[in-house]
Parts: sequence; structure tokens; C-alpha cells
Amino acid sequence: MLAKYNIEYAMPFRRQVPAYHYYSDDPVACEEFLLELLERGFKIQAIRHDGAEMTKADSDKMIKKAAGMLASKALCHALGISADEEHYRFGFTA
Repeated sequence: MLAKYNIEYAMPFRRQVPAYHYYSDDPVACEEFLLELLERGFKIQAIRHDGAEMTKADSDKMIKKAAGMLASKALCHALGISADEEHYRFGFTA
């Protein structure tokens, strides 16, 4: 049985870039994995759902949510505030 979500990513090397895959059935786990990829500067090559590549709008939506989570995490750490206060002050996803 195939996993519902498949994220294809690559580490930023200068020469050959081997592709790696992350598989999950949970969309929240995929968003958290995308957060890790964004945080580490990895290249996101494709996001697939049920074996088919997601539309640009759907994949952008997942990446935008992960970027909001990353911004929220960075603000909480930098300002020493709680996730609730960050959401109230800045409006990112907690």
C-alpha cells in the first residue's frame, strides 16, 4: 500500500543532487517535515498525494503553512514569548 503523501527533497550539494523521499499518511506530519526542510535549507523537488503530483496551489498551501510554523517558532524563540502571544501579536500559525 502506498503512503498518501510523498515528499521528494534533495540536500544542497554543488554537484550531483540525489533525491530522497519522505512518506507519510498524516498531512500534519508532512507539514512538520516541510518545516524541517525549510529550516535546514533543503531543496523541495515535489510533493505528491496518492501517487500524483499535487497542484501548485495545493503544494504551495502546505509549504506556506510550514513557513508560517517556522516563522512562529523563530519569533517565540527570539522574543521569549509563548505561541499564544505570538499568534495574538503577529498572527502566524501556532
